[in-house]
Amino acid sequence: MTNAAAALLIPPGLLLVLLLLGLWLSRRSLRGGNSLVVAAATALYMLSTPLAGNLLLRWWEAAPAAASELGPGGGAQAIVVLGGGIYGKAPEYGGDTVHAMTLVRLRYASLLQRQSQLPLLVSGGNPAAEGSDEAQTMRRTLEQDFGVPVRWSENRSLNTLGNARLSREILARENITRILLVTHSWHMPRARLAFEHAGFSVIAAPTIHSTRRRLRVTDLLPDAGALLGSSLVFHEMIGMVWYRVRLVFQG
Repeated sequence: MTNAAAALLIPPGLLLVLLLLGLWLSRRSLRGGNSLVVAAATALYMLSTPLAGNLLLRWWEAAPAAASELGPGGGAQAIVVLGGGIYGKAPEYGGDTVHAMTLVRLRYASLLQRQSQLPLLVSGGNPAAEGSDEAQTMRRTLEQDFGVPVRWSENRSLNTLGNARLSREILARENITRILLVTHSWHMPRARLAFEHAGFSVIAAPTIHSTRRRLRVTDLLPDAGALLGSSLVFHEMIGMVWYRVRLVFQG
């Protein structure tokens, strides 16, 4: 239900709803129907362009970590890397493995682990309630494909708040409070909020940033990848508001 509600609040879902509403109003000769159709169609076009998608991502995403924060002088005690989904029943792998979004996080986490030699925790449950949990596939990928040891696995969380709370339960047993947190740059603001509320001192170590480049004509043409980027930003903004509300009531 939460995912369904979110789909209607972020592009393109929200804009399609507004477009249909505008068409319904215009067929009944109600004022504003045509204006709503034009506004929704224009917004859908703009958010589908690489120009708008990249601008939104650069505005929202966390900045790259400074080298001094990632080394021994940064004071981190462990690395926590968050799951980003599972590629289930992958025919070429003969079973479940990590999703591409998870893989890029693991690649960066493996680099940080080799540089720092810090112990590493993988966090991710099984929201789909079928197949492998994220932590299991993440651990297997890190140890078998990257040759990086994983000390802890947190496999019960269903969202970022759960990642934070359950990781805290594990690491508190070893008095670990300062961590390098690895996730996508667009996910980092919300992830950092959750982990700091759970009691961690967070050194943000985001990966995959929207880099600047020269403007091209194709940046004004609709593109599915650009719409995905715009949708991610709206998803994260709504999620941030929702998390702040939940955390206020949780205390």
